Amino acid sequence: MWVVKIGGSLSHDPALREWLTRLWEVGGGRVVIVPGGGDFADAVRQYQQEWHFDDLAAHNMCLLAMAQYAILMQGVVPELVLASNEERIRRALRDGRVAVWVPTDLMRATPDSMTNWDTTSDSLAAWLSSLLNAERLVIVKSCDVGAGVPLDVLAARGILDRRFTAYVRDANYIVEVFCKSDLDVVRDRLLNVLV
Repeated sequence: MWVVKIGGSLSHDPALREWLTRLWEVGGGRVVIVPGGGDFADAVRQYQQEWHFDDLAAHNMCLLAMAQYAILMQGVVPELVLASNEERIRRALRDGRVAVWVPTDLMRATPDSMTNWDTTSDSLAAWLSSLLNAERLVIVKSCDVGAGVPLDVLAARGILDRRFTAYVRDANYIVEVFCKSDLDVVRDRLLNVLV
């Protein structure tokens, strides 16, 4: 199983439809999509600056931002299955479908290590990959990431969140970061695994 995190920066990009369509075409039963936060999460940042509420509230609002992006994704490709927990994700995969994670089960009543701006949808995708015992975590960004750039360098540049490397340090899955233009590379790798 692959977890494919699609950055919120693609939410206004025609590449989003291409990624979702290709993943649906070749990833049935094997792919879980994790949505970023995009504009929805940016709005949370603005509200927090305006109203000065704590990071716990911001965390819960950002999970809802990811949920909105997940619903947008299913609106673009209706064959995708929204799934809010491990059981629903695994059911979608058993049915030969592609799941889109709606992370509302991670909403918190008290602060913890996830309830901060250093932990974004990138780290949540890593957390989900560990939970699901994924084979591979693919992170898709709208910017050029460069081939073979170490994850800690990408985190230092702000391409990945600051906590990401801690989440994947002992991972038993492969982690790869791609630019949105690398769709054919990811598709070919996914097809080669299926053969």
